[in-house]
Amino acid sequence: MTTSQAALATALMLGAAAPALAHAQDYQTQQRVEQPRVETPQPQAQPQAPAPSATAAQPQRNYNLNRAERTAMQPLLIAVQASDWPAAEAALPAAVAAARGNDAKYLIGQIRLRMGIGTSNRQLQSQGIDEMIASGGAQPSEMRALYENQLDFATAAGDTAKAARAAAQLDALNPNDPNRFLRQARIRAHANDAAGAIALYRQAMQLQTTNGQPIPVEWRQQMSALSYQARLPQTASLMREWLAVAPSQALWHDSLAIYAEFAGPADTGLTLDVYRLIRAAGAMTGERDFIVLSQAASDVRAFGEIKAVLEEGFSRNLITANAALMRERIALATRRSAEDRASLAGERTAALAGNDGAAVLRLGDAYYGYGEYGPAAELYRAALQKGGTDANLVNTRLGAALAQAGRRAEAETAFRAVTGPRAELAQFWLLWLQSRAR
Repeated sequence: MTTSQAALATALMLGAAAPALAHAQDYQTQQRVEQPRVETPQPQAQPQAPAPSATAAQPQRNYNLNRAERTAMQPLLIAVQASDWPAAEAALPAAVAAARGNDAKYLIGQIRLRMGIGTSNRQLQSQGIDEMIASGGAQPSEMRALYENQLDFATAAGDTAKAARAAAQLDALNPNDPNRFLRQARIRAHANDAAGAIALYRQAMQLQTTNGQPIPVEWRQQMSALSYQARLPQTASLMREWLAVAPSQALWHDSLAIYAEFAGPADTGLTLDVYRLIRAAGAMTGERDFIVLSQAASDVRAFGEIKAVLEEGFSRNLITANAALMRERIALATRRSAEDRASLAGERTAALAGNDGAAVLRLGDAYYGYGEYGPAAELYRAALQKGGTDANLVNTRLGAALAQAGRRAEAETAFRAVTGPRAELAQFWLLWLQSRAR
């Protein structure tokens, strides 16, 4: 499942990483760089600190600057207003040297931030945020956004200690904010503690539920991404939780592909059972899916299933690169299924009368492949009674046949009897049954 895994990893990582830098990169949309009111000999030439983005009009703030600070700030403000970054860089040291009061230091940080945004210099942006916080000139209403940005820059830089200090400041500002767990989770994630980060997401989810608030889908996506990247055993169950609230063909496909990837090759019949559910969920989305399922069906001599699966792939124009080979397989499966159907009834009678559970299981797979789910379920039940087979594998297929036959209650009973590594797959089938009942 290499192609699916690579695509999934990319999607998950993008989904988890995007929010981490949002505050820092979008600070200009949160805070307007305020325009200092300073007295100058020529008011018409008075420079203004640039507003990084167009925002609704806000009350102007008066800045308390002494004469030396105003004089040193003037060329810097003119350069920034004109987006003349070399000139701003040249004027900045004099303004920094002259800044003595809180307001002047705050403005230096604000201007440095604006320069960093204008030049895409994240180091300057981070330094500007730090200076605004340390200046003592920031308004109380600004502190949350400032600390959020400081946290994001520190996290991106891998400065765990600084990130933790910023998070603590945010927690103190609003101790009942569920986002405090998310901030801590981000710190844990950047410290490669995926399990710790996921536990914090769980705490945030619990608080959301207590507060009667919905749990954002993105949280489940980010938990799944963290777990997948760290190869944690709960990855499949986290994917299933995400799938339950945001079902889609792509997510059905990738969730089941991840389950199969983590389950490993030890279960030789797993591919057939996984792809039977992918097909039932309408999540066969590429040529490879049809080829893999047809091969898995071939392994159990389910000729009718081979033919049906490949014909579906052609009807949906999804088999192209291997079209010639797959048409040969259809022709072969058509011939073999004609022979198979002629002898199937006799084999079924003999198998049910005998003691070979494996033979009965093979016939159950054949009937399932022909879409005869009722007889398939009967044969799977007989295979369980006769023994000599993997009960978890047989219960999985029994549940699938009953589910496809519309016998939901019986299917649920069969799936709940599945234990061990296949229990996760049974849970996916149960989720599919629930989705059908909506």
